[in-house]
Amino acid sequence: MEKAHNSLDTGANQFNNLKRLAYFTAVVETGSFTAAADRLGITKAVVSQQVARLERDFHATLLSRTTRKVLPTDAGQAFYQRCARILREAGDAFDELAEVASEPSGTLRLTAPLDYGIIAVVPAIAEFTRRFPQCKVDAVLRDQALDLMSGQAELAIRVGWLTEQHLQARQIDTFRQVLVASAAWHEQVSKLAGPEELTALPFLANTALREPTHWQFSRHGAEPQQVSVRSVMSMDATLAVREAVRHGAGLSILPDFAVQEDLAAGRLIHVLPQWGLPSGGIHAVFPAARFRPAKVRAFVDLIQERRWGQERVQKESSQ
Repeated sequence: MEKAHNSLDTGANQFNNLKRLAYFTAVVETGSFTAAADRLGITKAVVSQQVARLERDFHATLLSRTTRKVLPTDAGQAFYQRCARILREAGDAFDELAEVASEPSGTLRLTAPLDYGIIAVVPAIAEFTRRFPQCKVDAVLRDQALDLMSGQAELAIRVGWLTEQHLQARQIDTFRQVLVASAAWHEQVSKLAGPEELTALPFLANTALREPTHWQFSRHGAEPQQVSVRSVMSMDATLAVREAVRHGAGLSILPDFAVQEDLAAGRLIHVLPQWGLPSGGIHAVFPAARFRPAKVRAFVDLIQERRWGQERVQKESSQ
């Protein structure tokens, strides 16, 4: 009887330890016990007690606690990587089981750049939650790319050129780079003969880009021109650069989706429209997996559907 009791006790401990993995992972990803408790829907005391029990049972210090933030120790970081992978696999298993209903449900965790996120992703989120009221969306909008392998998001929208070869991607749109200035600059920029003359004008650099002051211009029948512009202002957010351009601070190169309304309204003007700049793709990116939850597929389909609808409207209005 004693042996059976020990076996049962061991099973219960293993079950409790699996729950503690989720508590510990949430603390690492949110940086605090309070935020982890909010994410998990339980009290801060439960999270703190269970993580402390995990450390005590295995005689390991997993977290460094300060008055401002909780950070993983070296041992905690290594343990977190394993925990995040286990929880992703468990999430995939439950999602696959739930897929028999084929209806999107649960919380969709996604990330996108701040500019494209505000302009295109947020409206898509609003429509997504109306169309699928049983779904919630947790979105992180920032220009620094979030590592999908951390488990903090199951979908990323990437604007530009993909460098993460270990991830799966689906192209949902394209964009063009556009040289723009405020309407107040019309007289100066209308006299420009070519890109080489841009060096005499103030340029606003977007430091979220790899090379914000070096650009290649191309034109049919002409040799491509490499231009290094003179930066008088640098900012790390596309929408901030656009706002400075609107206020006449200088010229800048911005993605078409960020300036199309201003161009149509005449607030901004397209400078050297006969010269083209590099274009790029907009992709939905996923961690490599055999299974894709219905909520992820439905959102990607919706955002692409919205883009096609916008293109139809633009074509009809131009006819």
